[in-house]
Amino acid sequence: MAVTFTDMPIESLRAYRPDLSVPAGLDAFWTETLREARAAAGPTRATPVDAPVRSLRVLDLTFTGFDSDEIRGWVVRPQGDEVLPAVIEYIGYGGGRGLPGERLNWAAAGYVHVIMDTRGQGSTWSAGVTPDPHGSAAAYPGVMTRGILDPKEYYYRRLYTDAVRLVDEVRALPGVDADRIAVTGGSQGGGLAIAAAALSGDAVAAVMPDVPFLCDFPNGIVRTPSPPFTEITRFLSVHRDDVDRVLHTLSHVDGAVLARRITAPAYFSVALMDDVVLPSGVFAAFHALASDDAAIEEYPYNGHEGGGYRHWMKQVAWLDTRFGR
Repeated sequence: MAVTFTDMPIESLRAYRPDLSVPAGLDAFWTETLREARAAAGPTRATPVDAPVRSLRVLDLTFTGFDSDEIRGWVVRPQGDEVLPAVIEYIGYGGGRGLPGERLNWAAAGYVHVIMDTRGQGSTWSAGVTPDPHGSAAAYPGVMTRGILDPKEYYYRRLYTDAVRLVDEVRALPGVDADRIAVTGGSQGGGLAIAAAALSGDAVAAVMPDVPFLCDFPNGIVRTPSPPFTEITRFLSVHRDDVDRVLHTLSHVDGAVLARRITAPAYFSVALMDDVVLPSGVFAAFHALASDDAAIEEYPYNGHEGGGYRHWMKQVAWLDTRFGR
């Protein structure tokens, strides 16, 4: 955590609306990507897990994402067959789905909680089991630069597709109210929530990005002092002639560009001492929303941990109101 504000004064952040490049053919790019993934989709499996969590039901989830790759996850829900709203959670950078029953809060609050494993990650702070079977040209360690010279080859094209495909499959799960599905996550998970809401149309009824990453790349890669944005900076320090190609690729996955497609209710958080995700990137995405129901919680004295459990309690109250609970 930084020891002081890492970005602009709050008055400037509240007015920050960068003029970001929207690549030609962006809608067609994502329409075709998702069409291909849906056409190649295989069956979804949800198998009961013998976990020590007895007051909730835990299921081991397998579904197909980009290129029909198998993606893992957990479904955690209250016991019984009641049809309930669902909260899909995406995981922060380097993490995976974790152990069965490790994340219980949303199910304990009465929601079907679906946690997506993150392809090719899951070995930094939380365990994952989903590989990323696709190769990459030269890249800096981490996933930020895998395939970064071509939007079609970029790692986050695959991961965003997984996130949208999970929304598709959760809508069809037994015991889920398909009209009340929310997406959430912190950091990278928040960026994935933005992408899922932007690319799933009206299938997502609410979006709750917590200190979201993957937004406002042109600013983030030159001003953020800490990883993972610096993976791209280091890559460009070697690949000096590829700046335009890199920025073109990143414009296809920039949350502050994709957020313009979101009309669902949205509840963001931002931390003003965050040196991993600069507050300006969060505000750039928030201000791009097309939603008539949008709010952002500001945590002036926090770093990348954001509002923590206190913010989760606010998320529950906010979502209960939108979902009529």
